Amino acid sequence: TGTANAVFYLATAPRFFSEVAQRLGSSGLLQETEDGFRRVVIEKPFGSDLASAVELNGCLLKVMSEKQIYRIDHYLGKETVQNILVSRFSNGLFESFWNNHYIDHVQITAAETVGVETRGSFYEHTGALRDMVPNHLFQLLAMVAMEPPAAFGADAVRGEKAKVVGAIRPWSQEEALANSVRGQYAKGAMGDKEVVGYRQEDRVAPDSTTETYVALKVMVDNWRWVGVPFYLRTGKRMSARSTEIAICFKPAPYAQFRDTEVDRLKPNYLRIQIQPNEGMWFDLFAKRPGPELKMEDIALGFAYKDFFEMQPSTGYETLIYDCLTGDQTLFQRADNIENGWRAVQPFLDAWAAQPEVQLYEAGKDGPQAGEDLLSRDGREWRELNV
Repeated sequence: TGTANAVFYLATAPRFFSEVAQRLGSSGLLQETEDGFRRVVIEKPFGSDLASAVELNGCLLKVMSEKQIYRIDHYLGKETVQNILVSRFSNGLFESFWNNHYIDHVQITAAETVGVETRGSFYEHTGALRDMVPNHLFQLLAMVAMEPPAAFGADAVRGEKAKVVGAIRPWSQEEALANSVRGQYAKGAMGDKEVVGYRQEDRVAPDSTTETYVALKVMVDNWRWVGVPFYLRTGKRMSARSTEIAICFKPAPYAQFRDTEVDRLKPNYLRIQIQPNEGMWFDLFAKRPGPELKMEDIALGFAYKDFFEMQPSTGYETLIYDCLTGDQTLFQRADNIENGWRAVQPFLDAWAAQPEVQLYEAGKDGPQAGEDLLSRDGREWRELNV
């Protein structure tokens, strides 16, 4: 009451979001005054499909305004993620080649070495697709693919992000199956430690078909990105912990150095590493000193821990500060949430009809089908943490 400011942080099970919001509204706790704000922070997942996301947004907006809602995704608070916008829009060199004329494809990876640990019950009702793709991975895609905002403010930035997520091509059910892979980790070894498979984890059904690995191919149908595939993957019990955006550039238009190793070099990548070693690197090639024409791959870039004295934050520090100061730039808006679920819905529908998962050994980087998703297009995943 009075002029005190208040922030309500909803870190409950998602099924309670609507009821908590309604109770806050009916009790008058969300009523703002000229001297006191009322804000609500909501943790993911924001719904479990398109219909539930629309319903949740509708419920929230009945008792509070969009300006009071802070849908938090800690990835967006990480320094490297914020640096995507700064690098793109404050350095003139990027805009000239940030398009389908020069970029062959984009890979976005969020790999974990841990299993579900004590979250078996939660994961059984969620799975990797719902847990990671509509929020974390699509938000990273949006930061890479969005158009320049008119201003660096909440409305302009979130508007452009919503547009690009809304431009993701809606696959048919058949196309969704062809452009996705569902995997589940089986027993294996993480280093020198033997670990159980997902179906042997606590509070997991012994015949579970819940996915712990997802690989998707999506297309963004707009002027800048038409024809450029975005490959997304996330998984647990993989060989390394790594969250990375890898932008792969097309080869030079003419093979100047024919019949040498130079004609068979790997592609150039711009790598944006979000964790564990935050930073940005350009993978290029240079001539190795000596009389023969031999090449060496080099990486130009920086790591935050080496360049700046301060250590990067976990993300939450930045976002909580932004919430307290009323800056919604790094928080998701209702239309962005719904556009993300709209793009994911074909995969949910296709997998509901064919729920089988492909097993992969713990400590490996997903099932073979995940590799095939790229190899059939003549591409391959970047090796984790390389």
